[in-house]
Amino acid sequence: MSKSPEKQNEHRLKIINRKARHEYFILEKTEAGIELLGTEVKSIRDGQVDLSAGFAMIENGQIFLHDVHIKPYVFGHQFNHEPRRPRRLLLHKREINKLVGDLAKKGMTLIPLSIYLNARGLIKVEIGLCRGRQAPDKRDRLREETDKRETARAIATHERR
Repeated sequence: MSKSPEKQNEHRLKIINRKARHEYFILEKTEAGIELLGTEVKSIRDGQVDLSAGFAMIENGQIFLHDVHIKPYVFGHQFNHEPRRPRRLLLHKREINKLVGDLAKKGMTLIPLSIYLNARGLIKVEIGLCRGRQAPDKRDRLREETDKRETARAIATHERR
């Protein structure tokens, strides 16, 4: 008996960059393929990735992902990869040109938001066009989240009575 597609997608790998959602306003999201070595794929499937310091840059008409730490594969031996090497992102030329235009605006940057397996089992990176938050913005966001949480608790306790 095979599982339904919804059940199969529940157990897919998804590594999220929570720091990016706190530090930046996410204006636009784009899905990109990523050029990886074999040991990198195995480490990612094991969930051994740190996206928190990562960023993307456009160099010579191509987008490269920098400072994403993919832990060396335990059984890789001499064929292991460099943990923080730049990795090329795979996008169509028109998508890259659009991002070049968007990045020309002041204060914009490309940040990896998540790495996940798509329905075909390929590793994809979700990159976001972001603008940095200032300290007051971060405080306001935390205050709003706390207020939402408290109201949800109050409603839940009121419904139990």
